Amino acid sequence: MGFSLNSFRFPAIDVTSFNGNAALVAGTGCASLAFANLRRSKSPSFACLAISSQHKSLKEAVRTDKAPAALGPYSQAIKANNLLFVSGVLGLIPETGQFVSDCVEDQTDQILRNMGEILKAGGASYSSVVKTTILLADLNDFKKVNEIYAKYFPGEAPARATYQVAALPLNAKIEIECIAAI
Repeated sequence: MGFSLNSFRFPAIDVTSFNGNAALVAGTGCASLAFANLRRSKSPSFACLAISSQHKSLKEAVRTDKAPAALGPYSQAIKANNLLFVSGVLGLIPETGQFVSDCVEDQTDQILRNMGEILKAGGASYSSVVKTTILLADLNDFKKVNEIYAKYFPGEAPARATYQVAALPLNAKIEIECIAAI
């Protein structure tokens, strides 16, 4: 059975900037793959990954004032490996920090507007969302939420999971998180 390193995506790393201060890191899986490739080929080629503390972090926090601030020690979103991970969003008005209303439809619409601002700040859009997770205080609101949700994802809808939970922050009716490709 053949195996190719071409099926993996390794980040490009400029090794000339390490100035001899970097430690070379290789996992046993990488070492095994490299060894297997050397055994089978007369012209050896393999990939290795070097990590230096001098380089930018592998993740980047995204923040915008056009969406409600995080309610705790977490980011509105994180960019990592060409993906944007948007934290759970509530139906709060960014300027006041108050719910738009007590109605699940209004909260859903506000959540999706807030999420759109976070997506934009992270270099993504509704059309690049690949997965959403919806948390509902009452699963009987499922149909109402779907009607609003469909307006924001008119084309190919992202993969999705929906759950009823015991409680949500600030007694919200709904919370939505998502993952988008960037």
